[in-house]
Amino acid sequence: MWLTDSFLDYLRYERGYSEETVKSYEVDLRQFADFGKEEFENLLPAHVTAELIREWVVDLMDKGYAPTSINRKLSSLRSFFKFLLKKGEVTLDPSQKVKGPKKKKALPVFLKESEMNRLLDDVDFGEGFESCRDHLIIEVFYATGMRLAELIGLDDVDVDFSALTIKVTGKRNKQRLVPFVDKLKEEMLEYVGMRDEVLPIKKSSAFFVRKSGERLSRSIVGKIVKRNLSKVTTIKKRSPHVLRHTFATAMLNHDAELGAIKELLGHESLSTTEIYTHTTFEELKKVYNQAHPRA
Repeated sequence: MWLTDSFLDYLRYERGYSEETVKSYEVDLRQFADFGKEEFENLLPAHVTAELIREWVVDLMDKGYAPTSINRKLSSLRSFFKFLLKKGEVTLDPSQKVKGPKKKKALPVFLKESEMNRLLDDVDFGEGFESCRDHLIIEVFYATGMRLAELIGLDDVDVDFSALTIKVTGKRNKQRLVPFVDKLKEEMLEYVGMRDEVLPIKKSSAFFVRKSGERLSRSIVGKIVKRNLSKVTTIKKRSPHVLRHTFATAMLNHDAELGAIKELLGHESLSTTEIYTHTTFEELKKVYNQAHPRA
């Protein structure tokens, strides 16, 4: 038999793997061996070629295995051949010539425009400084597409009310200017006026602060966003990054060029921004399937 117990013992006693993990390796390798026996009645490691492994991968894909599962099985096979090379039982490792299937990128989660309009225009955030601040935080995320860390890091000097721009400091301290409209300017000035009245002496240069005057933390902003998005949506993920996705998707749906969205988001590469084209296409397919009489 091609699969010896020595490899499994090696995993148990030399690598210290749990019995459950060892069992997973055994299942993966026996699955490959069963597939290989369709071509070789008495399959030996020396019989295994890169082509045979690729055929196995295709077979797994045809059977509906997810890319993560297939790559895990390939990893088991690679570990086995690495062991055989070390023991001198084979001279080549065919698994190194085989690439596993790429994982599908998860499509960004976002809110519909109607949900955002309802949240920002109809939902009652309450009265006072914190309510005004929380509403503005949601508005700024949706209006600019900035990241959580970027919003927390905003200082008063970064907001230019005369030029209607915000200087955003992104990853690797790369800065970009993001425009905003007069309506948002009014809301920001209202917040600043209320903030400075509540906090005549500020403890930091931060634009968004706690009632104590200190800069907001990631967890506080995360809770603010999650609590308020829950008022208009049932999606499981309700984070600041969802609002970034919502901004980008809304821009694209209203005919903004991909290159412009890239600059506003602060992406290094256009390929990163292109994920939003897949999102809008998925929405288009959904509409088509619901509306077309032959769908």
